[in-house]
Amino acid sequence: MVRRHIHYEAAFEDYLRSKGLAYIAVDETKKAIFSGSKVKSFDFLVYRSDGPNWLVDVKGRKFPYEVSGRRRYWENWVTEEDLADLNEWEKVFGDDFQAMLVFAYWLTGLSNRWPSDEIHPFRGEYYAFQALPASDYKSQCAGRSPKWKTVSLPAGKFSALACSC
Repeated sequence: MVRRHIHYEAAFEDYLRSKGLAYIAVDETKKAIFSGSKVKSFDFLVYRSDGPNWLVDVKGRKFPYEVSGRRRYWENWVTEEDLADLNEWEKVFGDDFQAMLVFAYWLTGLSNRWPSDEIHPFRGEYYAFQALPASDYKSQCAGRSPKWKTVSLPAGKFSALACSC
């Protein structure tokens, strides 16, 4: 197993191993160059027997996320660049591959509010993984922060579209 310093990615890798799924962890320090511009690497290539293989970009979020004393659930923002780069990778790999956003939720709140029944313990913490195709996300998202160039889905729409890995 790759020694990942980002606990969300390490937890997802442990999840993949626990499920016996074939995968390749991508070296995140490398950048690919297409048409003279750098493209951010995805995190995992996951080989699946039931459908297209996944090009996974893991997005770590707390569940719930607290800001100014308020709890927010289903945080799911990404950058516009994340979506553009995943789209580029999908073109490079072809029809047998699908760009996927996997939100790795670090579960910190009450268990009756957790986003899934499929909970993965890792290093004394608990995680849930929610996935959706990057193309579906892109077709449904709206601007969140022009300054940071981020987009997101409303919590209800996200929870309806995403599924447990």
